[in-house]
Amino acid sequence: MARMHSRKKGKSGSTKPLKKEKYTWMNYKPKEVELLIVKIAKEGNDTSKIGMVLRDTYGIPDVKSITKSSISDILEKRKLLPTLPENLTALLKRIVALQKHLEQNKHDVVAKRGLQLTESKVRRLIKYYKNSGKLALDWNYNPKRVSLLIE
Repeated sequence: MARMHSRKKGKSGSTKPLKKEKYTWMNYKPKEVELLIVKIAKEGNDTSKIGMVLRDTYGIPDVKSITKSSISDILEKRKLLPTLPENLTALLKRIVALQKHLEQNKHDVVAKRGLQLTESKVRRLIKYYKNSGKLALDWNYNPKRVSLLIE
């Protein structure tokens, strides 16, 4: 698949195994994995960080193969899911960093272009999340107040 704002193809990412089989080294039951997810989420971690902690610390390679639901589904069921989706939050953090950089380096044209591209990605994501019902229809993106959303 091609990149969004360039003509490059990009590197392929890792793929999960095709067979959904039980792992022999796994001693966790689905309820235990859910409790671990809730515990890690209450520490203030987002869904991707929860997955990495489960993989690296507890040796759980795939939550969905064990619990039959994803991490975000489990957090949504327990009402622990943040109001803004994770990928939108990451893009907003990048915008805040680029804005701080441009305040100090006003003539950095490459950073200005990066800010424009990131803001277009944010607008596209907001449109998607409003149509899918994950964001309120009256939610607006204001580039001047982005830093307030992140904190």
